[in-house]
Amino acid sequence: MSTLPWPKFWSHIAEVDRQPLRDILGVLLRHGVILGDEGSERDLFRLVRDHLRTDVEDYFAPLGVRIVVLDEPPIIQAQAIPDECDLLAQFTQQETLLALVLWRMYDEALITSNTKAVLLTANDLWLKWQVIFDRIEPPTISALRDALTRLRRKRLIRVTDAEDPTRPGDALIEILPTLPRVIDFAGLEEWQARASAFQAAGNSDMEVSTT
Repeated sequence: MSTLPWPKFWSHIAEVDRQPLRDILGVLLRHGVILGDEGSERDLFRLVRDHLRTDVEDYFAPLGVRIVVLDEPPIIQAQAIPDECDLLAQFTQQETLLALVLWRMYDEALITSNTKAVLLTANDLWLKWQVIFDRIEPPTISALRDALTRLRRKRLIRVTDAEDPTRPGDALIEILPTLPRVIDFAGLEEWQARASAFQAAGNSDMEVSTT
């Protein structure tokens, strides 16, 4: 339990909801996302969606962060607004390229399939990297694992390790709909312009709207 006093502007929050509200804000500040289909976050998702959405939105609004609530899949995302939020994270060059490849694979999957679950293997991702960025050295297995870990920590993807540790390329990656909201291209042309710039220069980082 917190030793700090409960804020006066939230006096209307029922006593039973106060600790869950602390948990909600903690998860959103740490990860930027609540995954409503995982563990204890199911209850946090329902509490925001059904009762506390306005309160959570009002908390983040002064920071320049909007709250996005999706029902399918059940996700709540704290989405920083460019030019309004100073809490933007920055991807390294390799993480940026990886995110761009994942964005393209997600976009292609939505066009060719009605499913919202976009699944691929680490091998699929590595091969797609070579196609898109054929003039940039692809990551090593170790570097790919590190970049995927960062994106997973930001809850842009889920990763299920391969059953056989000697075959890391069999690891299964699920691209979450949080990723295209963080890398908010208007469409394929805008994505192509950014990807072409990296292909030509290959030495820039990308600022992204994650808290």
